[in-house]
Amino acid sequence: MRRYRTVLACSLSALALAGACIPALATPYNDSSVTGGSEAWNQWVQEWETVATDYTKVSLTPGEDETQLNFAWYSQNNGSAATPVVHFGTDPSSLTAFTGTAAAVDTSLTDGVAYDYNHVTVTGLQENTTYYYTVEKNGVQTEPVEYTTGSFSSIKMLYVGDPQIGASKGQTQGSESLNADSGAANTAARNDSFGWNRTLEIAAQQNPDLNFIISAGDQVNKTGQAKEEEYAGYLDPEVLASLPVATTIGNHDSLNPDYTYHFNNPNATDYGATQAGGDYYYSYGPGLFIVLNTNNYNAAEHEQAIAEAVAAYPDAKWRVVTIHQDIYGSGLDHSDTDGMILRTQLTPIFDEYDIDVVLQGHDHTYSRSKILYGDGQTHGAYQFQLDETGLDYDWDHAYNIATGEQIPLYPEDGDTAGQALQSAFQQDNLCYTIEDVSGTTVVNPQGTLYMTANSASGSKFYELLATQQDYIAVRSQNWLPSYSVIEMDEDSFTIDTYQITADGQVEAIDQTFTIEKQENAPETPVEAQPMTRADAVQALYEDAGSPAASGASFTDVSGDAAYAQAVAWAAQNGIAAGNGDGTFAPNAPVTREQLAVMLSRYAALQGRALSAGQDALNACSDAASVSGWAQSGVAQVLNGGLLTAENGQFAPKATAMTDELANALAQL
Repeated sequence: MRRYRTVLACSLSALALAGACIPALATPYNDSSVTGGSEAWNQWVQEWETVATDYTKVSLTPGEDETQLNFAWYSQNNGSAATPVVHFGTDPSSLTAFTGTAAAVDTSLTDGVAYDYNHVTVTGLQENTTYYYTVEKNGVQTEPVEYTTGSFSSIKMLYVGDPQIGASKGQTQGSESLNADSGAANTAARNDSFGWNRTLEIAAQQNPDLNFIISAGDQVNKTGQAKEEEYAGYLDPEVLASLPVATTIGNHDSLNPDYTYHFNNPNATDYGATQAGGDYYYSYGPGLFIVLNTNNYNAAEHEQAIAEAVAAYPDAKWRVVTIHQDIYGSGLDHSDTDGMILRTQLTPIFDEYDIDVVLQGHDHTYSRSKILYGDGQTHGAYQFQLDETGLDYDWDHAYNIATGEQIPLYPEDGDTAGQALQSAFQQDNLCYTIEDVSGTTVVNPQGTLYMTANSASGSKFYELLATQQDYIAVRSQNWLPSYSVIEMDEDSFTIDTYQITADGQVEAIDQTFTIEKQENAPETPVEAQPMTRADAVQALYEDAGSPAASGASFTDVSGDAAYAQAVAWAAQNGIAAGNGDGTFAPNAPVTREQLAVMLSRYAALQGRALSAGQDALNACSDAASVSGWAQSGVAQVLNGGLLTAENGQFAPKATAMTDELANALAQL
């Protein structure tokens, strides 16, 4: 089944657009004692000690699909065995018991107090239905909580970035500085939890029909340390008792297993794993949602996770990826340094698997990209390494995976060698193509939309880069908490983004952005680019439906290469052979006569009979320059109109272009 490309449309939101300029005197966080109002804030301060020391709050996560709901919670191990049971149903007086698993929490993360974490999956949910649930904590049921499903065909999501509870440490609040001490003494977590709760309440009131929330990572702040009071603050909002959250592992979440205790992620894999877990995926309504742990820089494993997800849900109308590190953002702290470190590796993977939208965080600024796809060139691969403590990453350097070369991301003045390395790193990351479209409606674009969310809690903000990158369509930093609302059905994807002012008003900060899928709409012409042999067989392989293949082995095709399956399939089906010396030369340009032979054989594989008559070939003035082994194939594609001669010449030795192959496949 071929997936139809998309139509993009922009329309002005009914709400007034807020300005995108940076205030002269910027506030790098939101002071909840000011934005909260005295009564609400004073009440929160009184409640904080209870909130911060209750590690047993329930966490909801989407299940494998919309008919499932995942639960996670702590229960204190006080001599009674954990009872991982959720009671769930439409009648609060007669609930069905669902049993899961329980295991011990690492006591070094809970001040030496023994807890168990409980994971349970509830199945059989139906759309537009009100349910009730309780959970058992050591055999004792909690009070019933109401949970209502929405539509499963037309869904609405809240998309948020970096709550990062506790990140406002060191900022002033009144006459004191916020600190990150443990437990209730963590006043930064107290400040940020209030802001997080405020944002969720306002967003949920504005959108009472939300299906679930997508968080782009950094739920909490302390990296590689105990931080249960931060998780307690993150999970405290009442909104989260009735809305599941598909969380992403951020760099501040990544170095402890406590993330895996608190979030019962569906279809969890070992791909891209750190101490906090790996990649996972789920289906909801018309969408396939893939969540990658990009704190692990093994792009080959992330590709495996994407391939597994696509194979599990091949008919999903939309493919949405969430990552924490923004590979296309516009914030000063990350966009041109660690934010781009995976850009060269992930961009072609997202292209290959037809990812429609990528949701990002990390940059604590807002941006929406233009429609982007890869440039088809080979680029370097980079990663971060842990610092000497082993507790956090060395954020000051990138490392070339192939050479081990250390690249300073912030070279000092006068360090010409370091500046040269940084410049080369940034130039190598110009690995994208901006789709050549005009106006506010784009019909069936070739590329992907990249969104970067600002902080939803207001715990920390970053400056924008002084110069807006060419790949950015819109960006803003107004130093206010923000969130986006995504609506999706079979035919459309829309996203609106809002900020919350100090007095609680909601303002739009961007235009409504809409992606529509129209099966009969003409596709945006594919930009003509030279192709390699790997490009050609990959395109044919995908057109054939990406079937399983094995048996071919070439010395220059790594088993984990993005095109390995395509090369094996092409060799297995006689579409393309190697060079006779055990190599395939995947990165060599594919000539027009080579492509002609591949197309003629692929047409036969598809049951399309092409005439082998020589008249069309003989009419070309350069027919004599066509290699003997290619003459039949060239004749067939000329007769079938799959490739054409220009000005009476076929140009058999010229490099074939992407638009030629796209046009040929459209006729098969």
